[in-house]
Amino acid sequence: MSRDQAAEQLNKYKKSVQGEACTLVAGNGAPIGKKTASLTVGPRGPLLLQDFVYLDEMSHFGRERIPERVVHAKGAGAFGYFEVTHDISKYSKAKVFSQIGKKTRIAVRFSTVGGESGSADTVRDPRGFAVKFYTDEGIWDLVGNNTPIFFIKDPLFFPSFIHTQKRNPATHLKDMDMFWDFISLRPETTHQVMFLFADRGIPDGYRHMNGYGSHTFKLMNANNEMVYCKFHYKTNQGIKNILAEKAGELSASDPDYSIRDLYNAISEGKFPAWTLYIQVMTQKQADIFKWNPFDLTKIWPHKEFPLIPVGKLVLNENPANYFQDVEQMAFDPAHFVPGIGASPDKMLQGRLFAYGDTHRHRLGPNHLQLPVNCPYKAISAMNYQRDGFMPIHNQGCAPNYFPNSFNGPQECPVAKDPPFTVSGVVDRHEPENEDDFGQATTFWRDILDSDAKTRLVNNMVGSLKGASNFIIERAVRNFTQVDTDLGKRLTEGLKKAGKQITMSGKSANL
Repeated sequence: MSRDQAAEQLNKYKKSVQGEACTLVAGNGAPIGKKTASLTVGPRGPLLLQDFVYLDEMSHFGRERIPERVVHAKGAGAFGYFEVTHDISKYSKAKVFSQIGKKTRIAVRFSTVGGESGSADTVRDPRGFAVKFYTDEGIWDLVGNNTPIFFIKDPLFFPSFIHTQKRNPATHLKDMDMFWDFISLRPETTHQVMFLFADRGIPDGYRHMNGYGSHTFKLMNANNEMVYCKFHYKTNQGIKNILAEKAGELSASDPDYSIRDLYNAISEGKFPAWTLYIQVMTQKQADIFKWNPFDLTKIWPHKEFPLIPVGKLVLNENPANYFQDVEQMAFDPAHFVPGIGASPDKMLQGRLFAYGDTHRHRLGPNHLQLPVNCPYKAISAMNYQRDGFMPIHNQGCAPNYFPNSFNGPQECPVAKDPPFTVSGVVDRHEPENEDDFGQATTFWRDILDSDAKTRLVNNMVGSLKGASNFIIERAVRNFTQVDTDLGKRLTEGLKKAGKQITMSGKSANL
């Protein structure tokens, strides 16, 4: 019976090893004479404390697991390259875009969001799409999802939102009241929720979904001229999704479906690829735009801000070791290179702190020295950070303070971002006159066909029916503001599912 590439991994390794097996050693490098028995007093006696082979093995085993990611815990990774196919130097001075044909090594991690490390790949959930560019100027991390929008627009809500995706602290079970209570109390979630319960809520593996930087970023050219930007990766394999019934079957029969699919495709030479595009908006356009262009719950219409091709991403290399190359892979939206920067997007601003802080907790203060995270193309560059747990490169005898008179690393004036003006009243500003339903209405009326609308309603009913009645009614009122037909169909579906709800009110969009 033939087996796939993932199942044959150990046999392939065996064939790759030339000659006799290497010598087995302990953690200190000393050879181990016998590994089939512990050191005891006689064949039935107690263990001896001097059995270093056992102590070395067991003490490491007890520490094999590092803290699981709070979100995006389950994922797959691969390596490859980014190649420039179109010149965008008029927008950005970043060397990664410097000339057509230039290739830059990349690492990519795909993931689900809410599940634990052992959860199924085929759940209804957004998918993480994070890309690490090993550029000549250091690491650039573009950390996004498979949707161009998100549930919330203020990072203060992020911990609470994620808690609703996780487990009830009393029952340790997923809780529909938690999920739908938050969703219905925050109407800005409506647009993303409709994406989630539509067909793209369960992509067919990681190869058949798009990726997005999601946030608004800033690009600067060699003349320090600035534009705002959004990044899009369009899958060259074509969009494919899994319907809910099939996804449920796969969750039971092959919970690692997406990881297996990516590994096997790369092993078989079917290298997945995506085309990178940008959208561009000037400061003047941003100032007069009809809604907040930095609002993560909304897209920029393609008719007004067309996609501009940039290059292609190709994944052609599987990780040699999952823990080393994927579990320890650390992405940080604050990792920019000259020519790319942050916008006033509140959610992005919040992530600029949160990600690095998480990695320092999870992996330690020197996580950027791990090979998978190391800016190896810029390794000759130095700084004044020292010590902490397990520094791999502690910068020898160079001075550890700045300024100094002893030839320590100096500033790079050309890397300085141009100045910009910020003004306004400091306060905890609530969004004003924000339309939380207009783009969701467009999605319902113009994007989804009749069958897709039916599937979305059925998917929502299947989830909503598990919530309390008062939460269901609040949620349906929100969706009625998207379109009265959507509200009516949800009401009918929930009644068929045995929920007794009463609704009133008209659509705000009709």
